[in-house]
Amino acid sequence: MPMELTRRDAVAALGAAGIAGAGAFALSSSDSSESDRGLADDDLETMVAAAEVLYPSAVDGVREFVESYVGGRAAADEDWADAVADVVAYLDDYADAWYDDSFASLSPDARDDALRRMGADAVSSEPDGGSVERVRYYVVNELLFALYASPTGGELVGLENPQGHPGGTESYRRGPPGPSE
Repeated sequence: MPMELTRRDAVAALGAAGIAGAGAFALSSSDSSESDRGLADDDLETMVAAAEVLYPSAVDGVREFVESYVGGRAAADEDWADAVADVVAYLDDYADAWYDDSFASLSPDARDDALRRMGADAVSSEPDGGSVERVRYYVVNELLFALYASPTGGELVGLENPQGHPGGTESYRRGPPGPSE
């Protein structure tokens, strides 16, 4: 059964990332201008395209979630937004060199292949490292953190009550979900 990511999940993930006040942004209209978001539409599109291959197929609502999370994160931290824009430009250049198209325009299989071919699945994550290390840090790890820090994403891996998400004492008394749940 598919699990629906929402803007509220994005707010929870922003809170887990320590981004105070970005929740209001994430719940606001997704039709904000580039200056309000801190990232160009093409950059957001590339982050959504990456999430579509990084996130499990059991997750729906990826676009809205990623746009809300990444937009909120970028609006709260201009340096982070600049770094993401640089990394996304590298990712697009890489995709263009190997596949003659932008990363977001590739099929999901080709996007997955591009990330693996460049080594983004195996390289260490370094914000100030080489280009692929930065792809791992700003794209792969950031998007996976956002997913699993959200209540819906946490539920996928049996973390029904991630830190900062209220669940009450009942969630601590109940065991992990069984195979039929």
